[in-house]
Amino acid sequence: MEQNTESFELNLYQGVRGHAVKILNRIDRTDAYLDKLLDIEIKNSNLSGLDKSLLFEIVHGVTRWLGRIDWVLNGFYKGQFSKCIPNVKNAMRVALYQILFLDKVPDYAAVNEAVDFVKKLQGQKPADLTNAVLRNIIRSKDAIRYPDPNEDIIAYFSAYYSHPSWMVKRWINRYGKDETEKLLISNNNKPLLTIRVNGLVSNYEEMSSLLNSVELKFTNGKFLTEFVKLSALSNITDWEYFHKGYFTVQDESTGLPVKLLDVKPGMRVLDLCAAPGGKTAFIADVMQNSGEIIALDRFESRLKILQKNLNRLKVTNVKTITVDANEYEDEDGFDRVLVDAPCSGLGTLTKKPDLKWKRDLGDIRKIVNIQYELLKKGASLLRKGGYMVYSTCTIEPEENFEIIKKFLADFPNFKLINPGNTLSVELIDENGCVRTLPHLHGLDGSFAAKLEKSY
Repeated sequence: MEQNTESFELNLYQGVRGHAVKILNRIDRTDAYLDKLLDIEIKNSNLSGLDKSLLFEIVHGVTRWLGRIDWVLNGFYKGQFSKCIPNVKNAMRVALYQILFLDKVPDYAAVNEAVDFVKKLQGQKPADLTNAVLRNIIRSKDAIRYPDPNEDIIAYFSAYYSHPSWMVKRWINRYGKDETEKLLISNNNKPLLTIRVNGLVSNYEEMSSLLNSVELKFTNGKFLTEFVKLSALSNITDWEYFHKGYFTVQDESTGLPVKLLDVKPGMRVLDLCAAPGGKTAFIADVMQNSGEIIALDRFESRLKILQKNLNRLKVTNVKTITVDANEYEDEDGFDRVLVDAPCSGLGTLTKKPDLKWKRDLGDIRKIVNIQYELLKKGASLLRKGGYMVYSTCTIEPEENFEIIKKFLADFPNFKLINPGNTLSVELIDENGCVRTLPHLHGLDGSFAAKLEKSY
């Protein structure tokens, strides 16, 4: 029966737009993450390479610009657009994304495709409605009105730059209007691909000449020499040198906590929340595969993926353990502890646009307790004189410096170490912690603090 449903779905949701609507329907009705759904869909489809890229572009684009797209559709749809049938709603969103943001497809073609799709799935009446709404928008494209920024800047930023209003409000209070606008624009940029050269297998010179040999344009990492930024998204993980472990796909911001950790070959290091393992592998690289890294994660499935990555990158000094970090015990202690805490992820919206629609203030309040418990656990496993680094990929103060402040008040045997000469002064905030923002540094938003256990 399940197989019949699948083949029925395959027949209904054909072509790039059909697959896109199917994924967007699932994002609407489940907690599943966009990239996971996209991966599954691409693996199980027989789409060509170009079509896979277009599917990625459309699904990410609709999700990124959902606030603006829905604002426009709400203005032209008679009734409540949010109550619209999912197939119709997402077919309209896909068509409108193409009309507003893509030049390759003529407007009338985007409308015709949406209308045909809706007719096949829902019948003539919803197809006529889709046609009427989209053609109306095309006729008035240059006269679409957004909230007046002089009357309500939060409503304007929220609709025009496609971010939830609670987020916009917080950021305006924190950064002011101009900086917030730059941050919103930055979050809506299409992501570039950054890779880390794996020093266990290759080096920067060799990697540069390999990239040049296949005419992949790139620039050097902005702050770390191990990272290279590609000028366009590409299927680089299909390349033989990826499989041979010459490099891994990783944002430059993820390398900063590793640099702060200041590991040396031969040390004993704990990675408290290791999966998916980008930082673990970089630590192993800096340690030249000597010493020992203990990598923990609650989920065996995540550690299996991590181990597969470590094998590909020729990492040999990592021992993985499936355990809740708070339950983990170790009598010998560690020279270094990395607490790369689970977080709201609000620094990664360029790459993960669905997070802005999935998160709310309650999520931040809930996760702070988990983060603090992990920090305390890490502290208990660190040897005297050792360093612990706490890091996140969020820009929210409650998950970042406020936790460090509370920890330092509760644990007088720890002190905050200013990264000083380890990293560029550009990256160090007024508290002596590492903080990156997409619009200022061209990296994901992130935070890292280095703590020393003095007794």
